[in-house]
Amino acid sequence: MSFVTPDQPRRATDAREAGARPPGRAGPPRRVPLPRAEPAGRSHAPLVVAALVAAGGAALTSWLPVALVLWLFQLSEGAASLLGAVRAGTAGWLLGHGVPLDTATGPLGLAPLAVTALAVWRLSRAGVHVTRAIGARGSRSAGRTLAAAAAVGLAYALLGVLGALLVGTGGLGVSVVRAGLTLAVLGGLAAGVGAARTSGVSELLATRTPKPLRAGAQAGLVAGLVLLGAGAAVAGLAVATGGGDAADLIGAYRTGVAGQAGITLVSLAYAPNATIWSTSYLLGPGFAVGTDTAVRTSEVAVGALPALPLFAGLPGGPVDGFWSALILALPALVGMAVGGLLARRMLRTTTAGRAPLSWGALLFPAVLAGPVAGLLMGAVAEASGGPLGAGRLAELGPVGWQVALAATVVIGAGALLGAAATRWLTRFAS
Repeated sequence: MSFVTPDQPRRATDAREAGARPPGRAGPPRRVPLPRAEPAGRSHAPLVVAALVAAGGAALTSWLPVALVLWLFQLSEGAASLLGAVRAGTAGWLLGHGVPLDTATGPLGLAPLAVTALAVWRLSRAGVHVTRAIGARGSRSAGRTLAAAAAVGLAYALLGVLGALLVGTGGLGVSVVRAGLTLAVLGGLAAGVGAARTSGVSELLATRTPKPLRAGAQAGLVAGLVLLGAGAAVAGLAVATGGGDAADLIGAYRTGVAGQAGITLVSLAYAPNATIWSTSYLLGPGFAVGTDTAVRTSEVAVGALPALPLFAGLPGGPVDGFWSALILALPALVGMAVGGLLARRMLRTTTAGRAPLSWGALLFPAVLAGPVAGLLMGAVAEASGGPLGAGRLAELGPVGWQVALAATVVIGAGALLGAAATRWLTRFAS
């Protein structure tokens, strides 16, 4: 006669928890891997080495498309060479960072913002890689974050100086000091964004920022992005409407398939500029396409223009009637929509917390959205313009402060009205 003690089932359960097979099944027990402990003395890459590698990778990935496009131009003219493609690509790469070039026909300062956006994205990723390489990921250390951003900025400035020296040997004039300072600032700021997100400093700053201030800044950024989206839609519609003229302009170059492909890619590189100009047109200040010219909803005065496909989408005259009212009302509608969404989100938060939302706590973020959107639009408007020589095309693009003022007033007033109306309707419905 056998006895079963009370601890026998417990031992069987313990065995199964340890990875043994159930009774009655043959085979060795399963192995449960133990968690690997992080090495206590793990070594990290030196900051200088990590910054040089990350900045070099960002520069290469943003330079290569520019060099390829300009090589297509040289190939269509039968003058393609490796050194010429490298030098031309470096000149276009510096121009994409906002470094002006001195040519035989005058200064060239109209930056292709598609190249700028690509470089900013790669620099932000460089900040992420450097932060991880030095072991500052999730550290929430402001000092290490600033060190990573500054190191990437200095390494990028060194590459900019070398690029300016290379371009200067080909007949183009480039300020070495301007190239170094511009790339240092752009590289440091863009890498700082990526480093702050990786180290957790941005999250720490967000939690310490007062909620109304954070809500207003987010609403302003959303309003600015929606305005740019509306401008892109209007610009795309205008170019599509004048697609026949754009195709005729491309075919008039007689440069073959390679040259026409290069012209098309250059036009795509300046597509963000056209988006910002279109947004300025919607806001009211408009933009210039040469000295003593103006493109606004109430006035269109232009002269002879270069044969670029993007200029095929310029309006033929002032807009009046229903379409004029719709265009002028579009930015205000964007502001009202952002204000309404802001009010709904804040009301939902206060309802969950069972705390009443005062008018001041609601209207302050709505009013703040205007200046934030104005600063964003003014900055991109200022960056989207520049000269195309010393002739009548010395002035291209919108005036930054005019666009900033218009966006501040329109978005601020629209967000205030939308937030107040949403609060009143919600209170009335409840």
